[in-house]
Amino acid sequence: MSGNDEPTLPFLRACRGLLVDYTPIWFMRQAGRYMAEYRAIRQKYTLLQICAQPELATEVTLQPIRAFGFDAAILFADILLPLIPMGIDLEFAAGEGPVIHNPVRSLADVDRLRPVEPRDSLAHVMEAVRLVRRALDGKTPLIGFAGAPFTLASYVIEGGPSKNYLKTKRMMVEQPDTWDRLMAALAELVSDYLIAQIEAGAQAVQLFDSWAGTALGPVDYREHVLPYSKRIFERIRLTGVPAIHFSVGASTYLPLLKEAGGDVIGLDWRTPIDWGRAQLGDGVAVQGNLDPAALFYPRQELKKRICAVLEQASSQPGHIFNLGHGILPETPVDNVRAAVEMVHEHSQRRS
Repeated sequence: MSGNDEPTLPFLRACRGLLVDYTPIWFMRQAGRYMAEYRAIRQKYTLLQICAQPELATEVTLQPIRAFGFDAAILFADILLPLIPMGIDLEFAAGEGPVIHNPVRSLADVDRLRPVEPRDSLAHVMEAVRLVRRALDGKTPLIGFAGAPFTLASYVIEGGPSKNYLKTKRMMVEQPDTWDRLMAALAELVSDYLIAQIEAGAQAVQLFDSWAGTALGPVDYREHVLPYSKRIFERIRLTGVPAIHFSVGASTYLPLLKEAGGDVIGLDWRTPIDWGRAQLGDGVAVQGNLDPAALFYPRQELKKRICAVLEQASSQPGHIFNLGHGILPETPVDNVRAAVEMVHEHSQRRS
């Protein structure tokens, strides 16, 4: 689906490790709370209400593209959306984040989860993809995304965010059959969901394994997580659409992320890009990895940090500039605009 765009769109070319005229840039969570336009919408609608209405999700997706000229749009949604049609009772509680009222703690709980056909039960997401693609008119590529099985499992087991993931880790070790059934179900769901987004028009997809690097060491990741993420990337590979694999805090097992799959591996801000590339070896592009806090720094310091990332990545093609994690809610919008301009200006003919 993206093949005809690759000669002209820098983001898609960089995903393939091809030469580009300048380094493409987008930011994780680029659509959201730091923008006044988004906050105005949130005064009228909840997060889930925005996600459920394709026109609203489209508007929020497009806001940062119009304002800042990012080189890729990412669909406005939430990684937990696919859990709702499975039968998970999800609420976004004010000041607390996601709360799951019926956590999964046993094999019987797993067996109660419903199979999901995302083209039906998540049709509003697919319609948002189609609307965004139409609005972008081939000028900017669209990224679809999903949460990885481990990250989704940690939410449904813990009942929400966690500091130590103890319930999740105990299930991994004490209930291996339950863990396997849950992770297999989530891998199938995520695969189907991403493929449905691709069919609707997503030109790349990103798998967010937000909590694996925070919670797990390399041994647990290889045994209990990698096989399920690998199933997803094997299916995505058949579509021909580039896939990005991102996990915060995963620098100790970057080769395992590569083994699990992805055309692009995201690096957080604690991982120097040149070092990360050395760990990954050939065959994958990299994405990252400015510290989100740098967007609060004085303009000269911001420029220094951006140029340092570009310099580390300049030795070979296949670099997408991004933050090392999501943009922070209080981020000054003028610095976001300046960052995009700086990356475009200072990466000319570098990549």
